[in-house]
Amino acid sequence: MHLVFRTLLRVLVVARRGRTLGLADLGRARFVTLPTDLDVNRHMNNGVYFSIMDLARMDLFVRTGLFDLMRAKHWLPVAVSETIAFRKPLSLWQRFTVETRLLGHDGRLMLFEQRFTRPGPGGGPEIYARAFVRKLFVRNSGGSVPVAEVLDELGAPPVPDVAPEWLAAWADDVALPPSRAEAPSVWH
Repeated sequence: MHLVFRTLLRVLVVARRGRTLGLADLGRARFVTLPTDLDVNRHMNNGVYFSIMDLARMDLFVRTGLFDLMRAKHWLPVAVSETIAFRKPLSLWQRFTVETRLLGHDGRLMLFEQRFTRPGPGGGPEIYARAFVRKLFVRNSGGSVPVAEVLDELGAPPVPDVAPEWLAAWADDVALPPSRAEAPSVWH
């Protein structure tokens, strides 16, 4: 939990004071690149992007009420798979926004798209990096929580699945066996 202070600030202060969002709404969380985010090339380290994405999703979860529901129900969000593409680097002290949107679900997993943006030449947001994350909700007592149950408990309307077809193929291609199945490390 190397971003403990950012996490506390995001969850306890910033997100709770932000406007309420619906689960299908676009969430925007603002950040600045700090010295501890940098790698030897003096731009934000690729691993830090994933941690910042966690914070931006947490911001969305707080604003939609999902965070409080997860705490009350003892559910935990777990990343199943993630992919990211980089376009431009983020440098020290640059302000940026992470846009987070729920694209859809397959009944078991929720799929989120997240974009790192900064103001572009035309004034609108310009994409610096884009990622896709598949999340599973699990119970502390064991077992996963179906997306229908999450939506029902949250009182959210059904979420349309607008994910590109290539994401379904990607998800199948990168999937690992279930945690209770064997998964030997054999190189071909």
